[in-house]
Amino acid sequence: MTWGSFMRRWNGWGSEDTPVPEALSQQLLQFLEATIGAGSTLRKITLTEAINRVSETRVMEHPLLDTTPETRLRHARGQSLPDWLAMRSGNIRVFPDAVAKPKTVEELRELLREAHKKNLCVIPYGGGTSVVGHINPVADERPILTINMGCMDRVIAVDRESQLITIEAGATGPRIEKQLANLGFRLGHYPQSWEYSTIGGWVASRSSGQQSLGYGRIEQLFAGARVETLSGRLEIPSLPASAAGLDMREVILGSEGRMGIITDVTVRVSQEPELECFETLGLPSWEIGVAFSRDVAQQRIPLSMLRLSNPLETASHIAMNGDSRSLSKIGIGNVLITYGITGSNDHCLSTRGRLEELAKKYGISPSDIYRNDEWASGRFKTPHFRDSLGDLGYAADTMETAVNWSRVKETAQRIEKAMSEALSEEREKVLVYSHLSHIYPQGSSIYTTYIFGY
Repeated sequence: MTWGSFMRRWNGWGSEDTPVPEALSQQLLQFLEATIGAGSTLRKITLTEAINRVSETRVMEHPLLDTTPETRLRHARGQSLPDWLAMRSGNIRVFPDAVAKPKTVEELRELLREAHKKNLCVIPYGGGTSVVGHINPVADERPILTINMGCMDRVIAVDRESQLITIEAGATGPRIEKQLANLGFRLGHYPQSWEYSTIGGWVASRSSGQQSLGYGRIEQLFAGARVETLSGRLEIPSLPASAAGLDMREVILGSEGRMGIITDVTVRVSQEPELECFETLGLPSWEIGVAFSRDVAQQRIPLSMLRLSNPLETASHIAMNGDSRSLSKIGIGNVLITYGITGSNDHCLSTRGRLEELAKKYGISPSDIYRNDEWASGRFKTPHFRDSLGDLGYAADTMETAVNWSRVKETAQRIEKAMSEALSEEREKVLVYSHLSHIYPQGSSIYTTYIFGY
C-alpha cells in the first residue's frame, strides 16, 4: 500500500524506508531494562512467508477487485496490539477475499451493487489505523470485500464565505492540510494517527485531535456528509444549527462504517492562524497539575491544547528522549504540562497573559515557562515507537477514558494500579504512566500507556 511516494510497512507503523535509529534503541533498552527488566524478542515472519499463508480467494474476477495475496494481506488487520502481533507472527487466519480501491462515487456504487448481488460482506477501509477491530475480516460463509477509500482524497467544494470545505472521505491528515493551506484554511484535527488516518475514518470513529481544545472535536468540525448505502445515497446537508427533529449527523458519527460508506465530508474550517506556539511548564505534583488543568478548562482560557503528564510519564519521556534540558527545567519527580496557543498575535498575547496570571496562583513564574518546539516536531512519532520496542522485546499499548474532574485522580490511580499488577502472578513488571490528553470544564480524558516484556 503506497501513501504518496512511500510504501507503508506491511506489519507495522510508518513507511518501509524509516529505520529505527540505533541510538534511540540503545537508550530505550537501557531505560526499560532498568525499569521492568529484560524482554525477549519474538521471531518476525517475512513478507514472503506471510504472503504464502494467504488463503485462496472466494470471489470471481471483476475489473474493480484486486485479489492478489499481498494486497489482501496488507488489508487483513488494523493497528491494535493484537493486530500488530498477528501481522508480525503470521497468525492472521482470516483475510479479505478481495480489495477494491474506487476512484469515483460511480465505481463505489458499482461495488456495492456487486456486493449486494453476490452476497459479499463489505468492510469500509480508510487509513487502516483502527485499533478496535472493525476493519478486521472475521470468519464468514460470505466472501469478504474490503473497500479502500484512499484513492478518493481531493477537496471537491469550497464555500469561502461560510468557511465550509467538502473533502473526499479517503483524504489523510497531511493530504487535507496541504490542500487547505493552499486555500488559506486549516482544519486543525490532529489525532495521533494523523499521518495515515482519513477524514471519513475520523467521522466514523468520532475522533478527537490533539488540538481539539481550540479547533474542536470532529463532531464540532463535521457539518455534513454524503453516504452511499445499499438503499441509495444519504445526504446530510451542512447547516449551522437546527432545532428540528433528530440530528442525522449523530447517526453517522461513531458508526464505524455500519450505516454505509462515507464518500465525502463537509467540515468547518478556520483561517490559517497568524501564530502558533507550544510551551511547557513544570509543576511540583500531579495533584497541583490536575487542579491547574481544571482551572484552565473552567476559566475557559482559550488554549488550542493542554496535556498534563504524570510524574512517571514525565520521567519516562525524559529518559527515552534524553532531554536533559527538560530535566534541568522541571526537576526529578515533577509533572510536565505542554500547551498550545494558536491564533492572531493579539489573541496569543492575551492568552499567554491569562495563563501567566493563573500560573502565579500555583507559584509558577513566567521564567518557568519555555518554548517547546521539539514537541511540535515530534508530535506524531509515538506510534513509531511500537516497532522499535517490539524489536527490543517489549509490548506497548494504550487505553483512554474520560471522567468528571471529581473522579480524575482516583480513576487514574486505579487504572495504573490494576495494570501495574496485571502480570504479578508471572512475576513480570509493567511500566504504566498516564497523561490528561483532553480537558473540558466538566472533566478530562485520561490516556494511559503500558509497556511490558515479552
